Amino acid sequence: MPNFLPINTILVPQGAEYKAVCRGLSGVTGSIPTVVAIPVGMKPLLKYLQQGEFLAPSRVLIMGICGSLSDRYTVGDVVLYQDCVYQGKRLECDRTFTTQLHSDISEKASLVKSMTSDRVIWSAAEKRRLGEMAADVVDMEGFTALEFFNAAGVTVAMLRVVSDNCQHDIPDLTPAINSDGSLNPFPLAIGMLRQPLAATRLIRGSLTALKVLEQVTNRLFSSNK
Repeated sequence: MPNFLPINTILVPQGAEYKAVCRGLSGVTGSIPTVVAIPVGMKPLLKYLQQGEFLAPSRVLIMGICGSLSDRYTVGDVVLYQDCVYQGKRLECDRTFTTQLHSDISEKASLVKSMTSDRVIWSAAEKRRLGEMAADVVDMEGFTALEFFNAAGVTVAMLRVVSDNCQHDIPDLTPAINSDGSLNPFPLAIGMLRQPLAATRLIRGSLTALKVLEQVTNRLFSSNK
C-alpha cells in the first residue's frame, strides 16, 4: 500500500542536508516528491522563493537540521514544528498535515515550538535564554518559508533533526554564509579552527543528524510498514 501523504515538494537547505534527503529517497519506489535545494538564511530564501523558480505546489514539506534550545531535545531527535516565531510574530504550520506526519513517524518525532533566526545561534547561554522565551528549537529558514507559502495558500509542514544541543557552544559560522545563502569554505574553515572543540562537537552532531534525516526521509516515503 503506498504512503498516504500527497507531498508534492520537499524544500531542504542546500549542501549536506539536501544530499541526505536525496539519499533517503534513492531507494524508494513509486512516486516521490520533487526535492528542491534552498539557500541558507532568511533573506536569501525569501529572494529565491520570490523568483518563483519552481511551480507552486499544494503541499510542501520543509526538512533539514536545527539547533536545540531545550534540555528536552538532543542530537539526533526528530522534531515536527507546530509553529514558528520570529521577532514576536508567530505562524502555525498546517495542523492536519503535521498530524498526518506525526502519526506516520510518531514513535520517532516530537511536536515542538520553533523560532527562526537571521544568524547562527552559537552560544549555549543564548540558546538557553531563547529556550526560556518560548521555543524548543531554532533554524534559519522556517518563518520565511511559512510566511511566503501561507500567503500563497500552500499547505506547509516542517520536519527537522536536531544537530546541536543547548549545553555546548558551536562555532559562530554566520560570517561563512554568503549573501546568496551558500556557504563560503574559507570563513567556514577559519570559524572551525578558532574553536576546535566546538567544531568537533558540531561536526559529530551534524553527521548524526544527517544520518537520521536520511533514515526518516526513507521511512516517510517508503511503502507503509
